[in-house]
Amino acid sequence: MAMSRLISLPALPYAEDALAPVVSARTVALHYGKHHRTYVENLNRLIDGTELEGHSLEEIMAMTADHADKTEIFNNAAQTWNHDFYWRSLSPHGGGRPQGELADRVESTFGSYDGFRKAFAKAAQSQFGSGWVWLVEDSGALTVVKTGNAELPRARGQRPLATVDVWEHAYYLDYYNRRVDYVDSVLEKLLDWTFVLENLAEDKNLSLFGEKAHAA
Repeated sequence: MAMSRLISLPALPYAEDALAPVVSARTVALHYGKHHRTYVENLNRLIDGTELEGHSLEEIMAMTADHADKTEIFNNAAQTWNHDFYWRSLSPHGGGRPQGELADRVESTFGSYDGFRKAFAKAAQSQFGSGWVWLVEDSGALTVVKTGNAELPRARGQRPLATVDVWEHAYYLDYYNRRVDYVDSVLEKLLDWTFVLENLAEDKNLSLFGEKAHAA
């Protein structure tokens, strides 16, 4: 059987109900099974039969970024990537404070772990409309940033370490309009600090999206 040349929906790293009660199975089913899946399906529809078919997700993002005629493709590719990174930023066994050298870096940057949580909550509250809040490494320093819609920190040369989705579909069924309560609960009980460490250790060229492909 020939290998598919299209993009696959990545499997969740845990069961749909594994993040409950912080993020309910109902929310995960809607968020992953509908919203995330739709980005993948739209992307495949847009690249099917084009020069982009057969390329990796990151190559597609690199080949379509800043191309006005390929904005729809980029948006769906970036949202596919963002959502996969979001699911991997969470763990049923996550939450709590970082340990060791990572704890030292968080305290040095934000004054304390509570300072980190306040910075993250402030970014979530101030993100107008839909978007993402990220812990990133920027020029060797940890910082919290926010992005709108399908934007990615790596387009700015920042290394993404973890993210929380602040689009309404990520939390409205469980928290209604209480975005900050959702974000704070995720940090307290689900944020995967092991994933943060893995991203810090990753040796990857951040000139846009890793090894940037040639422009299409």
